[in-house]
Amino acid sequence: MSYKKNNTYKLSALAAITMLSTCSVSAFELDVADMKASIYGYAKLDMIYDVDGYIGPTVTHRLISLDSQEGAEGHANLHAFESRLGFKTSTPVAGSTLNTTIEGDFYGGGGGQFRLRHAYGEWNGVLAGQTWTNFGGFLGFTPVVDFTAQFGQGNITRQAQLRYTSGGLSIALEDPGNIGSNVDMTNSPSTDDELKNGYPDLTLRYEDRYGAISYGVSTVLREIAYYNSASNSDESILGWGVNFEAASKVTDRFTLRGAFTHGDGLGGYLYGSPSGAGFIDASGSVEGIKGVGGTVGMTISVGTGNVNVAYGIATVDLDDAVGQGAMSSLATDRAESIYLNYIWSPAKRINYGVEAGYHSRRTQSGEEGDAVRLQGMVQYVF
Repeated sequence: MSYKKNNTYKLSALAAITMLSTCSVSAFELDVADMKASIYGYAKLDMIYDVDGYIGPTVTHRLISLDSQEGAEGHANLHAFESRLGFKTSTPVAGSTLNTTIEGDFYGGGGGQFRLRHAYGEWNGVLAGQTWTNFGGFLGFTPVVDFTAQFGQGNITRQAQLRYTSGGLSIALEDPGNIGSNVDMTNSPSTDDELKNGYPDLTLRYEDRYGAISYGVSTVLREIAYYNSASNSDESILGWGVNFEAASKVTDRFTLRGAFTHGDGLGGYLYGSPSGAGFIDASGSVEGIKGVGGTVGMTISVGTGNVNVAYGIATVDLDDAVGQGAMSSLATDRAESIYLNYIWSPAKRINYGVEAGYHSRRTQSGEEGDAVRLQGMVQYVF
């Protein structure tokens, strides 16, 4: 990676999350001429019991039953979808190092199919391919057993991009039709109207450290648009978002983390956003959907592992969208999760974890629902 001093904490944080993240220890390494190549990954079993209704192989808030709904309770599910396989190379090129990564897991097709996670190269500060979005990072992320993790931070997922990094500052052009989403076409004036992604999303991020506190600030600017066939013109607005995150190692055994995200037209850049980026009002114009979220968490070292307590919330303002008839009043406008877990390593390359999670959602009309999930994991790293 081209990230230097500013990302030292980030790398150590990822190491602390090694139970749930790609491990750098490789099962196979090859050194040919100047190129070094390695294969890495892990096999992971998730054992899940939903005390209430089934909420998916990984927590899916929209599946949480509302209090007014009835259904079967008590669901067991075991799967290995998070199991991961990756391939890395490192080659000296023209005074710098060319690094490449290709990685996948089995969460494709709703679970069970191999899917691409990372596929990128980096040379001389320029990254091209698919990897973590430049909006947000992992400083506000507290380790959890469930794959979904805390809602409310900058989106901790991957998309295609072209990025340049210098010191603590990075700027990227990212795929506009992926995690950011776009206009809800429910109120489209004509069936001939088309959703439009005219420009890549622009993201900027700065990360640094002050004493025991590591922090990051990110922003995104993006067009939200569709083609109006009646007027033969594009209807669009400028979407934006900001993210703040920090982590502090208070003592050798105690770490605090948190994040805050806010914007208009964020869509999925707000991780776990209950809605898309915008909608079409009764006049045919585009309006953005405001979103706000946050996380807070702490890690306490106990024995051979860590106790983690984490909270996350993502909310959107759907009043105008519902009032304009673009969305139903039963659309979710708030999603929350609370996690308590213990993750430990009895031996090198072996990780265990147990977790209790409380998850809830609320609709724009005020209906609520909640669900309790108990989960365990066994992970073998190679």
